[in-house]
Amino acid sequence: MTTLLALYQRPQGGPDAQETFERRYAAEHLPLVAATPGLRGVSIQRVTQSLLGEGDTFLVTAMTFDDRAALDAGLASDAMRAAGRILREIAPGLTTLLVLEDAPELDAAASPAVDTVGTTAEERP
Repeated sequence: MTTLLALYQRPQGGPDAQETFERRYAAEHLPLVAATPGLRGVSIQRVTQSLLGEGDTFLVTAMTFDDRAALDAGLASDAMRAAGRILREIAPGLTTLLVLEDAPELDAAASPAVDTVGTTAEERP
């Protein structure tokens, strides 16, 4: 799985500027994103608190694709290119795009083993 992660900084101009961004983002940008070939899913979340680091990120969008080739094809599509043009208009200089790849070897280190036989950790050999 490959994810295109978009981080949006809060636009200057207070609540009115943010409302304008969100309205245009929903009405103009997201329908084009939804039409992107190879797109498997979209998740949009508001940032409610920053615990570490600086910045004023207020919205995060994750767009998932099967693999890097599917992402690259999606990015080259007419729909995503049009979405990019609109984004540059409604959020100039406010967007960071990151490409994420699964890291199963690190996932395994961060996730405790699943107990499939109903024993507690203390009872396991």
